[in-house]
Amino acid sequence: MSAPRLESPRTVPPDPRVLDGGERRRLARGGGEHLLVAVADQAAAELLTVTLELAGYRVAAADTGAGVARRLTERPYRLVVADMDLPGLAELEGAGAVAYRPAVLLLADCDELPGLVPRLGAVERDCVTKPVRIAEVLARIQVLLRGTGVPEDTRPRAAALHYADLVLEDVTCRARRGGRVLDLTPAEYRLLRHLLVNARTVLSKERISRHVWGEFRGDNAIEQLVSRLRRKVDREGPALIHTRRGFGYWLGGTS
Repeated sequence: MSAPRLESPRTVPPDPRVLDGGERRRLARGGGEHLLVAVADQAAAELLTVTLELAGYRVAAADTGAGVARRLTERPYRLVVADMDLPGLAELEGAGAVAYRPAVLLLADCDELPGLVPRLGAVERDCVTKPVRIAEVLARIQVLLRGTGVPEDTRPRAAALHYADLVLEDVTCRARRGGRVLDLTPAEYRLLRHLLVNARTVLSKERISRHVWGEFRGDNAIEQLVSRLRRKVDREGPALIHTRRGFGYWLGGTS
């Protein structure tokens, strides 16, 4: 069983005593939302908890699946940060007794991604890979908590989305083209979904970057991500992902 490894030293939360007023305001963006950290490793759980509290969230913790189930009945949580290796987490898939459905951010190893399935009956669900980057965790939490008051591709999801022979199944976080399953990373899946929901619309690099990572990472990072995705999606069929030079990228047929 592996703990959710966290990169260092960038993941060490800043000491609030040394932050100026502007830094405090930038960090405290959580708005008091209640989050649950479900991580067995004590050091990793403490780091996540302290960082999220500094970011303005109200945080509780649980280190087993049973503890998570108990916490969920004590009060409503907007989001659960759950380590895929948490003991007893799999048993929560049938936790239908909870009257609400929190968003879930899963912390997973790369080799676990093909087997990701819905957890806790979440309406909104995402994952980040280990070693965990705190900046990415904060960004993905912000995206998940936006709920339905954001662009159309973050609204409650149907079972599948499709364009031509390209199909995305949000229930299992999987994509396929024709009969071929696409082995996508979380970032590639988010990008492909963003392009598909906005089919035949040119999306700027900045818009794509902020949707995929929650921040702007520069042209080179986006170009590399699009290139990897294009090799997987368009490998054995007519091209669906296109470049509009100077403007961005779009998904659709050429006819």
